[in-house]
Amino acid sequence: MIRTTPFHERLSALNTQGLYTHWNGHLSSLRYTHSPKHEYFAVRNAVGVFDTSPLSKYRIHGPDAERFLAGVLVRDVRNCRAGQAQYTLWCDDRGYVVEDGVVFRHSETDFLLTAARPTLGWFSDLTGRLRVQVEDVSDEYGVLAVQGPRSRAVLSQLMPEVDALAWFEHAPAKLAGAPVTVSRTGYTGDLGFELAVEADHALDVLDAVLDTGSGHSMRPFGEEALMMLRIEAGLPLIGVEWNNSRLAFTDHERVTPTELGMGWMLRTVPTDSRPFIGRDALRREHDEGTSRWATTGLVVDWEQWARLHREAGVLPPKDEHPLPYESMLYDAAGTQVGYTTSLMFSPVLQRHIGLARVRPDLAAPGSEVRLELAIQHRNTTVAAHTARLPLFDPARRTARG
Repeated sequence: MIRTTPFHERLSALNTQGLYTHWNGHLSSLRYTHSPKHEYFAVRNAVGVFDTSPLSKYRIHGPDAERFLAGVLVRDVRNCRAGQAQYTLWCDDRGYVVEDGVVFRHSETDFLLTAARPTLGWFSDLTGRLRVQVEDVSDEYGVLAVQGPRSRAVLSQLMPEVDALAWFEHAPAKLAGAPVTVSRTGYTGDLGFELAVEADHALDVLDAVLDTGSGHSMRPFGEEALMMLRIEAGLPLIGVEWNNSRLAFTDHERVTPTELGMGWMLRTVPTDSRPFIGRDALRREHDEGTSRWATTGLVVDWEQWARLHREAGVLPPKDEHPLPYESMLYDAAGTQVGYTTSLMFSPVLQRHIGLARVRPDLAAPGSEVRLELAIQHRNTTVAAHTARLPLFDPARRTARG
């Protein structure tokens, strides 16, 4: 059975296209208007709202909650104080990524973990004799992402707490008379916040946000705009940049945190005594240098892109919709050295950009590669270079005030 989110009744009335996809058993808007680019620019230039309620949400609490999470998550949750959040991964015994999510610490013994896909069974099977409970509270809350350079200006009129929030901090507040948790988080690579509210109060909160945001050119945005935003931000997506290692058929479909570009999470692994799942395998990868790939940004040479197409008698395409397939990468000698996982034309950067997986020796920003593409039914290549992620990184994303 396909379900709807607590915000659906109101947001569906704004969806002029009636186009939805399925996310965790819920309807999720692809776009609200004829052009997702309009929604994209609302986030980059003003403010947009996205219904992220289909996220799986797990309350993890009890005297051993910290010990439990420290043993299953890649990042050390003991370094996360109450009122903070961490983006993190969890791996299998061989160090391959299972999934990712954000853990919010509310107290010494109380946490909330979000994930793009259901993962209750995996966590529940690991509790053992620890004094910890893992509760699925996914249906109890709606989550509304308010993203863009005007997001703080909108929400500060409703909740003064947002003005004091640093990046990846959260706080309790009240909005439209309802208790909410507001966090300085999001999946757009821009200034943004997320509001978690009990399902019964979701529409009241949404109405207040939309009403206040109307003077700031606020508009809802769907998954098509979100894909553009997250690629510019260098944010990986499960099912695109990697597959759950427990569901993959071969190791070609699996990646380690380092291969996924998340090696910064492992800075303490060489000396970390914390026995989290996958630690020994990740330590061997670090010590022996066995990473097969490195994840990097990719920027295509726009002049050569345009010339190749014009010489073939066609207009150079500039499509902001990400390609639904991998594109191969080669070195100057024609040897395959990697592939793209996401590739699109960036509206704000005015370049074809992507997320790519390359040989580790080519990961340094500025390394030259050749991107395969087809023009007039014939394969050719165009010059490109690796680049540091994120490809779009406005100072407002993490700045105070």
